[in-house]
Amino acid sequence: MIKQACPTQMYYARQGEITDAMQSVAEREHLSADLVRDEIARGRLTLPANIHHLAGKLKPMAIGKVATVKINANIGNSAVTSDIEEELEKLRLAVRYGADTVMDLSTGTDLDATREAIIAESEVPIGTVPIYQAVLNVDQVTDLTAQDMLDVIEKHARQGVDYMTIHAGILLEHLPLIHGRITGIVSRGGSLHAVWMMSHRKQNPLYEHYDELLEIFRAYDVTVSLGDSLRPGSIADASDEAQFAELKTLGELTKRAWERDVQVMVEGPGHIPLDQIEMNVRKEKEICHEAPFYTLGPLVTDIAPGYDHITSAIGAAMIGWYGADMLCYVTPKEHLGLPNAADVREGVIAYKIAAHAADVARGRPHARDRDDALSKARYEFDWNEQFRLSLDPERAREYHDESLPGEYFKSAEFCAMCGPKFCSMHHSRTIDDLLAEFAAESEKVGSTQ
Repeated sequence: MIKQACPTQMYYARQGEITDAMQSVAEREHLSADLVRDEIARGRLTLPANIHHLAGKLKPMAIGKVATVKINANIGNSAVTSDIEEELEKLRLAVRYGADTVMDLSTGTDLDATREAIIAESEVPIGTVPIYQAVLNVDQVTDLTAQDMLDVIEKHARQGVDYMTIHAGILLEHLPLIHGRITGIVSRGGSLHAVWMMSHRKQNPLYEHYDELLEIFRAYDVTVSLGDSLRPGSIADASDEAQFAELKTLGELTKRAWERDVQVMVEGPGHIPLDQIEMNVRKEKEICHEAPFYTLGPLVTDIAPGYDHITSAIGAAMIGWYGADMLCYVTPKEHLGLPNAADVREGVIAYKIAAHAADVARGRPHARDRDDALSKARYEFDWNEQFRLSLDPERAREYHDESLPGEYFKSAEFCAMCGPKFCSMHHSRTIDDLLAEFAAESEKVGSTQ
């Protein structure tokens, strides 16, 4: 058992202390430092910052009710593709286009070196799913022991991982509830735990050793991200008994973590039809005591392989509006293959749109400022300012320049869609000028009467 003073941000917040990391978050979010401290103490705001990463390049950020909606980008190698430099390039692209956190989901080779390189370079919090490496260390899933899992978890913590997905909420008694599902268990980590439990006819070892796990997290200030092992993998399976049985356990585990000053996020479902999204948010917030809600998508339909960054971004915008706190991106390769750098870019931008739309809908202070500034630039035909304010300036410029590449067209009062004769904004400006002339004439006539 680790013997170390508790350094967690939640511990300091509960002592009434405002840390440098809390102050940084307050400035970033345009909030008072007192509010940030109080929300962390309450558990509604988490500040993922492993003490080792915080001592390096990490720029503190926070996830929760009073903060802007965040997005996570998944990267990681597999047994068949990718190397360390490729993963670092994915990291750079994800952060460049706006990812607030990045998860390394590597399942291939050189996992320790890959993780170490990612943490060393990253300014954003890094998350992992330690069960993946634990399984690769043994011949069969069933060979794993609780100590094997705890050892890998502690290794990730020592390296500086800021948050970890832990599948401690899936219990032996939950497994019969998946009978009749179309897509069974779609969580990789959840399915591994289920195989172990069914083979041994024993309870989930991470549930039984949860207190030991929390001591590790407490020593390094790792945020526990409670994985939803029984999340629905199709809209037919959404909001079923299995999903909500596990959610009840996640609520219990949330309180147990808070009792030890360990920060918590709760992960949420991946496939939900539009009409069930609000209910899912309300249920999670109630059962898990308003802990930050971190959702994958959700995908709102199952028929668009190759375009699931779109089907999921629709759900992500909705669930963010209703109260989800961080959105895990989905790329065009979801369900089909390992994302490459181009897929990472597409996924991040789709989710930046979703998160921003949610912030606007939730009435966040200053959330609409960039929209208004871009709209003003658009009306003034200031193309370069439009590009600058875009979420993806390179793509905006690229599409504009496909038809009108010359520098002259950067100040032209039309684009390639409408041309000079059919631009409604050009005509609107003409109308503005005529209305001004009419008002001036009317004022002149009135003054002579």
